[in-house]
Amino acid sequence: MKEKKALIDYWRNSNIITSKAILRAFEEINREDFVLPEYRKYAYVDEPLPTFADQTISQPTTVAIMTQALEPKPGQKILEIGSGSGYQAAILSEIVGPKGNVITIERIKDLAEFAKKNLKAYKNVKVIYADGSEGYIKEAPYDRIIVTAAAKGIPEELFGQLKETGILLIPVGKTSFAQKLLKISKTKGKKKIKNLGNFIFVPLVSSK
Repeated sequence: MKEKKALIDYWRNSNIITSKAILRAFEEINREDFVLPEYRKYAYVDEPLPTFADQTISQPTTVAIMTQALEPKPGQKILEIGSGSGYQAAILSEIVGPKGNVITIERIKDLAEFAKKNLKAYKNVKVIYADGSEGYIKEAPYDRIIVTAAAKGIPEELFGQLKETGILLIPVGKTSFAQKLLKISKTKGKKKIKNLGNFIFVPLVSSK
């Protein structure tokens, strides 16, 4: 699809995405497989698209930037909070490869079922229908944790589920219009925080 190639070429030529592995993953994974049928013709418009229950699939450039910031590598175990349609999990699946694992959690039943359907061919991905706001201790620790919804602060439960030298990527902000994407590295049990700029995400909701 020419729109897909144009978008990936834009990332490559503008140095938005410099990782060859990440660019290759986006070339392999088709976003149109993860959007509702009525929006497939807009799959490579660089905008969020509606899914279920007032949720969205993030714009492709946001997914690409978050993936690069997460620094996923082959063989890693990654936890994703907020499966959405499964697109981000599919990208990560491609990068971590058959020796890696992606555990993705979704609290909205319709979305969890949609993600499971979209990811059924991905053998290294497990979709869990549950509240992921406090992580998933059963599979901890993780090399990487990515959160696709905005928290009001850095959840200590998630940071605690990281391996040493792990990375937590999470949008943080007290309002829906003032969020910072934070990259939090774990070194000797301490946080090293890098602000990656302003983004807008749906809020991270707990069932508690």
